[in-house]
Amino acid sequence: MTTQAVMTAEGLRYRYGETLALDGVDLRVDPGECVALLGPNGAGKSTLVALTVGLFAPQQGSVRVVGGDPRRAATRRRLGVAQQTLGFPNTLTVDELVTGAAVRGGLRASAAAPVLAELGLAELRRRRVPKLSGGQKQRVQLAMALVTDPALLVLDEPTVGLDTSARRHFWQILARRRAQGTAVLVTTHLIEESAAVADRVVVLDRGRILADAPPEELVARLPDRTVTVSTRLDRWELEQLPGVLSVTPEHDLMRIQTRSPEDLLRALLDRDEQLSELRVQDAGLEEAVLALTDRAEAAQ
Repeated sequence: MTTQAVMTAEGLRYRYGETLALDGVDLRVDPGECVALLGPNGAGKSTLVALTVGLFAPQQGSVRVVGGDPRRAATRRRLGVAQQTLGFPNTLTVDELVTGAAVRGGLRASAAAPVLAELGLAELRRRRVPKLSGGQKQRVQLAMALVTDPALLVLDEPTVGLDTSARRHFWQILARRRAQGTAVLVTTHLIEESAAVADRVVVLDRGRILADAPPEELVARLPDRTVTVSTRLDRWELEQLPGVLSVTPEHDLMRIQTRSPEDLLRALLDRDEQLSELRVQDAGLEEAVLALTDRAEAAQ
């Protein structure tokens, strides 16, 4: 039996005047999946999210959330949205914000209490917005998005400004929700964090999907390695060595991208017997995404 998708986009095209923001985008998100949207500024991520949550109507193609039009009120109740730029009225308390989100979603006010407890906000329920830290506001946004038990949770840069412990707690909460079937669509610039939490990574650039695959599969497509070393050789000298793709100074070290680490290491040792702090690392998701977008730009 085929699982019904939580979100589907088919042939989505959208223009802002002469600018083509989305150019035939197809996407599917299933129950319990976490899909990360990655790509440079202007890639089309915000437009795709806006269409998914019903802020815009598609100019061509279609988008459906649990089979319905996200512009309809009944469908929007199945959506939870936490946006980085969302502001709160300063006069409201945490309890009023989350309770209001519950009531707007067709639930009783009492639905707020268990979500406040789940996100560690119960003791802050009477605190007004100006008294909240940045991390606390992030949790309030998540509580407002989760209080209706959405089928699809849409997150925009959800962990920006959070420390490591808060990030871990955030994703632990979402892991529990995903185990219950909630799907997550997240846009983020924290690419390596995406590798740790996403089932699939969708790379957008110039309105087109360049890749849609598990993060480990994207990384496996890229044979590059990073050699980090302290050396007396300057950047120009390093760029002349065999197999070097790029050289980036980093404090007192040099980061060298290469597809032939063995050849590079032999050349380095021949030219600088005193090199130190040598490390060789496999490429990560960030390098894989950059390679995809650079390749697409070169093909234009």
